[in-house]
Amino acid sequence: MSVNNVPNQRAVIDRRALAEAIAAAVAECGAQKARPKVVELLRGALDAGRAELARRLAEQTSAGYQCVHGQAFLIDQLIRVMHDHAIADIFPAPNRTAGQRLTLIAVGGYGRGEMAPHSDVDIAFITPAKSTPWCEQVIEAILYYLWDLGLKVGHSSRSLDEMVRMAKQDLTIRTAILEGRYLWGDQALYDEASRRFWSEVVPGSEAQFVSEKLEERNQRHKRMGDSRYVVEPNVKDGKGGLRDLQTLYWIGKYIHRVKSASELVDVGLFTATEYRTFRRAENFLLAVRCHLHTITGRAEDRLTFDLQREVAARMEFADRPGKSAVERFMQYYFLQARHVGHLTGVFLAHIDEEMAGKKKARGLLATFRPRARELKGYKVFGGKIAAPADDWFENDPVRLIEVFQLAEEHGYEIHPETLRMIARDVKCIDARVRSDPRANAAFLALLTGRRDPETVLRWMNESGVFGRFVPDFGRVGAQMQFDMYHHYTVDEHTIRAIGLLAKIERGELAQDHPLSAEIIPKLASRRSLYVATLLHDIAKGRGGDHSVLGAEVALELCPRLGLTQDETELVAWLVRHHLLMSATAFKRDVADPQTILDFVAQVQGLERLRQLLVLTVVDIRAVGPGIWNSWKRQLLTDLYELAEEQLRLGHKRHGRAERVAAKKARVAELLGADAHVIDDLADRFDDAYWIAEPEDIIALNLPHYWAAMQVEDRLSIHAHYYAARGATLVTVIGDDHPGLFYRIAGAIHLAGGNIIDARIHTNRVGKAVDNFLVQDPLGKPFREDDQLARLKTAIEDALGGKIELVPQLAKRPLSRARAESFEVRPRVQFDNKASGRFTVIEVGARDRPALLNRLARALFENKVMINSAHITNYGERAVDTFYVTDLIGHKIDSPDRLRAIEAALLNAASDQFAAAAA
Repeated sequence: MSVNNVPNQRAVIDRRALAEAIAAAVAECGAQKARPKVVELLRGALDAGRAELARRLAEQTSAGYQCVHGQAFLIDQLIRVMHDHAIADIFPAPNRTAGQRLTLIAVGGYGRGEMAPHSDVDIAFITPAKSTPWCEQVIEAILYYLWDLGLKVGHSSRSLDEMVRMAKQDLTIRTAILEGRYLWGDQALYDEASRRFWSEVVPGSEAQFVSEKLEERNQRHKRMGDSRYVVEPNVKDGKGGLRDLQTLYWIGKYIHRVKSASELVDVGLFTATEYRTFRRAENFLLAVRCHLHTITGRAEDRLTFDLQREVAARMEFADRPGKSAVERFMQYYFLQARHVGHLTGVFLAHIDEEMAGKKKARGLLATFRPRARELKGYKVFGGKIAAPADDWFENDPVRLIEVFQLAEEHGYEIHPETLRMIARDVKCIDARVRSDPRANAAFLALLTGRRDPETVLRWMNESGVFGRFVPDFGRVGAQMQFDMYHHYTVDEHTIRAIGLLAKIERGELAQDHPLSAEIIPKLASRRSLYVATLLHDIAKGRGGDHSVLGAEVALELCPRLGLTQDETELVAWLVRHHLLMSATAFKRDVADPQTILDFVAQVQGLERLRQLLVLTVVDIRAVGPGIWNSWKRQLLTDLYELAEEQLRLGHKRHGRAERVAAKKARVAELLGADAHVIDDLADRFDDAYWIAEPEDIIALNLPHYWAAMQVEDRLSIHAHYYAARGATLVTVIGDDHPGLFYRIAGAIHLAGGNIIDARIHTNRVGKAVDNFLVQDPLGKPFREDDQLARLKTAIEDALGGKIELVPQLAKRPLSRARAESFEVRPRVQFDNKASGRFTVIEVGARDRPALLNRLARALFENKVMINSAHITNYGERAVDTFYVTDLIGHKIDSPDRLRAIEAALLNAASDQFAAAAA
């Protein structure tokens, strides 16, 4: 379909009837006085046309081409009416000179005939030579009508010579004119402009155009996240989006002068099958873009969480067991983006070869032709590995796995023709190939490759081989997780995790992950770790616990891949428990001995502990940018070291007294000349404090406490950048009293901070020593002097009664708008076995400002004492864990009491409570 064959065109706009109505208005009161009526008629035609196209889109929800061509047709007819009205009624010139000629060219997307409902109207006004006053008046009249209709217009007015000169200088102008389409006006002038563009601008600049277009594409991808699997993609400019398809067309048209994308088949840049894939992907993406514009009433191209649900509903995706409608819609979206990626790779590789072939060698090397060498029957030339014959893979489908393994092992790219063969023959991978020992050995060698398994596995995934060879992986291909925590689809997250693992093993990330880099060489089976990384999320979207279901997949798949029974059991355990270490480190108090005992009871061995740590690290870091930080690294390191000590020493581990003595010795080293404060304050701090706090924090607390005691300071507040944890350490020393914690939490929030961890101590003389780790809303520490001063002042004012927390907090904005797209039901869990001394309360709720303050206040009002708090964020969801006792220091085990606390916490965590507070 094109602009010229939109079905039932007069239902969209009847140009003849519109022109007659305008002529009647002009005849009635003259051209100048008729202007308001003309605008009214044009606006009515625009609104009616848009309504008709919106109705068609609602009926044929995936008809992207029909929608964009219909929009372009509607604007075409309006502009033609405006032009004819301008030259016939407003500025008539019966005997126009040779210079009083004007042609209107639709350029850019409008030139292609592809307009979403609120796309820009891009027009080039071309005159033979320097523009005459008459031409300028006509152009101005047309533009004013377009602006009166509320259309966003991109326009230029140039002579033929100016057009040629500027197109040579500017890539953007060259690209716009490349897609130029005759719109209206002087046809002969348009033909001359087109002839001069192709004869004067294009010749000799092909290589430069391709290079600049690819660089432009790379820069655009970097701005958009540099992955086609980001979970809020930009349909137009994102990787795998419409602009990537358009770039292929631009390059093909510039080099081969094709007039439509279908002609790319004729010049050999696409096969017929690839062109059908191109059309299917473009039609779907255009439909999505039209729905976005229709829903928002503006030029919105980002498929944000709040819009994904509505577009999915409009495009008639339905829920299925284990997968919601929006997740099914987004999975289909990412499958199309993957097709775009594959097409792009094959297309550009062909262009690269074409351009290289045109660069002729000179001098002595002019006749030299290097010979391709052979590798296991494949041809290797110019860093690319190629199949030697068209039936190569059909004759032995195991080669579909082997070619990727060889590419990874030797650092080769895969020849574009070979990629085409692979995509064509991928259906040859059947149960026989999946069970073939050679195929499985090649796949395992690729997965555990020491060069660059991430890149090659991504090629394998985009060609369809990965999902065909490992069908369970194919089920999570392009599958998104509808939340604000995961930044990528499941398959992309997994491949990135494997890439991170390989980089850590190669020593490239030793500075970020020193413990993991130290551990990997000690592993008994590196194969187990790579396979566990591949399988840890493989059962997502099946409607059950993906860890349990994934372990079952591992028990079936690992023997097929050639792993031993011991390796298979280890992989299954790692997949089953891949969330154990992060949950323990981030949501439990690792200073509590029971936490370590429970964790070690599940791990049961050093090999499992080592494997689990590295898997946890790459899993968290592969979630997305900004998720991993030094705070999480430190928590995992602390848990690992305490668990390792327990596993090594077993029943011979140091007792409580020995642990306290060892820590005091280390603190004394840190304090140096001030080490005397340890003995001076020995009667004030019990063993619980010494076990709970890290020695570097104790080495800060004790001198602060000593100094405050010397000057009889009833309130001492300290805040400084704490590099070891990537946060700001805020210490409050003062008289303990009920509600101290929630007041401090509220004050820190008012100062713009988020508490990520807190330990609350009351020493033997009733003094509170409370340590808070604080970050800003972006997960960065406060480190500037004015920021630290603001934190201290806010706490002083809150504890001194100078500010009323409740009304001040109510004025703060509620949760992030994007979080409203997700349903997060508050939940409360109690655990009286996780600690020997405390009841552990875990509260899950929608993340929002001052949530911790409200939860702490609810606990205070229910006469609950908080010993420590641990805060974890998963995108739109927060999990706050409290270690608590009753007022006399006992665990809380009364069912009635627990029910009352649960009700208070659920109320404090609810959306209704937040709205009422505001």
